Amino acid sequence: MESDEAAAAASPQASGGTVTPAPKKRGRKPKTKDDSQAPSSHQQSGSSGGKMKESGKKTQQLSVDEKYTQWKGLVPILYDWLANHNLVWPSLSCRWGPQLEQATYKNRQRLYLSEQTDGSVPNTLVIANCEVVKPRVAAAEHISQFNEEARSPFVKKFKTIIHPGEVNRIRELPQNSKIVATHTDSPDVLIWDVETQPNRHAVLGAANSRPDLILTGHQDNAEFALAMCSTEPFVLSGGKDKSVVLWSIQDHITSVGTESKSSGSIIKQTGEGGDKTESPTVGPRGVYHGHDDTVEDVAFSPTSAQEFCSVGDDSCLILWDARTGTSPVTKVEKAHDADLHCVDWNPHDDNLILTGSADNTVRLYDRRNLTSNGVGTPIYKFEGHKAAVLCVQWSPDKSSVFGSSAEDGLLNIWDYERVSKKSDRAAKSPAGLFFQHAGHRDKVVDFHWNAADPWTIVSVSDDCETTGGGGTLQIWRMSDLIYRPEEEVLTELEKFKSHVMTCASKP
Repeated sequence: MESDEAAAAASPQASGGTVTPAPKKRGRKPKTKDDSQAPSSHQQSGSSGGKMKESGKKTQQLSVDEKYTQWKGLVPILYDWLANHNLVWPSLSCRWGPQLEQATYKNRQRLYLSEQTDGSVPNTLVIANCEVVKPRVAAAEHISQFNEEARSPFVKKFKTIIHPGEVNRIRELPQNSKIVATHTDSPDVLIWDVETQPNRHAVLGAANSRPDLILTGHQDNAEFALAMCSTEPFVLSGGKDKSVVLWSIQDHITSVGTESKSSGSIIKQTGEGGDKTESPTVGPRGVYHGHDDTVEDVAFSPTSAQEFCSVGDDSCLILWDARTGTSPVTKVEKAHDADLHCVDWNPHDDNLILTGSADNTVRLYDRRNLTSNGVGTPIYKFEGHKAAVLCVQWSPDKSSVFGSSAEDGLLNIWDYERVSKKSDRAAKSPAGLFFQHAGHRDKVVDFHWNAADPWTIVSVSDDCETTGGGGTLQIWRMSDLIYRPEEEVLTELEKFKSHVMTCASKP
């Protein structure tokens, strides 16, 4: 419908430039947080220049705040529901867990988050309970009246796991979403049963929680590239050692507890703490070499546990097949014009793969168009970000819809089916873009579609560059008038108009 471009244009950052932090190699790591959350704290590690730089920073901050204020005024129009949750510490990853309870007006669901601290307290993996308000329940004034410095009543911490090192990436096991994997600044991948792990108090000097399982095989740090398979309990990782590593959790156990009668525990005993070397370990099924630089992200095929892809700082997109050996099946040498940060394989169509890059673009590839000699032309280049793209993900609900988040503070929602339907009067909006979430004031490092509640998204930003510390978690759902078929929406609006006219004509 035509109102989709209007929604994108209404976003305060849709037509103007945004303030973005200076690009870094990875573009992910937030700076440590000052002890307070005061926006006046503009400390940056390694910065110099005194008052002149600080003055310039404040001028930029005003620009960010003005755009944010403009966006906030549009919240009742653009959103069906929005919850804003202020974080004490930055979070690099956010994921939906299992749905726990369904009620009349809202559902309760697990939410997995990380807390990246400055060392004054331990880094943690947080298991929260989130109340997700059902569509067309929240009143407009309710969703627009939130305090940026407050915690949302919809998000409540349920359990804390003291993590050995920073939590860079969280992924849940599709066969049992109580089992999660985490990446930290080490070569290992850590597996946790979040239900059986004891709740810990994150105080200075507290011993680390003990992982239920440790996956070994990397020769250098594996920081961000992490994926779980939808068809088998397989785990995939990439790292600084330029390799892609594949494990099966079933190599350690005979059952992951997928049956309802099972508790879902991987390891039946968990300690209150202790060194992670006490945890059982499992080696890889395979180690795959083909990248010439750090592997930044990995993804499984939606239909095969043996097929997967990876992207890296060498600007390559590589497709692998474990059945044919450890060498690349297809290697696209120049998938982007800069480092690739993220990749996602379409769960509805196993031919379509999305990539996001430091060149500010998202590209859509059809693997049938990729050849073994490294040639590959994307179906389309989506150009709507003004800074490095950090995360891409297909919608679990509609096969042509996907989201992308970036260092420009925007989370864009695209529909590649709309590219060919672009109208002349919507020329100001990038082709395929039909919604921009502009509620974050700094780089959006991660987001996740809610498979249990279509069109509901959780997103998290690292606000260290603009506020001196902390982060922002937002859970939101755009108005269904934006994405539903035009005829359907017009019919509903006509009924509403008739109802209003009838009410107005009554004495």
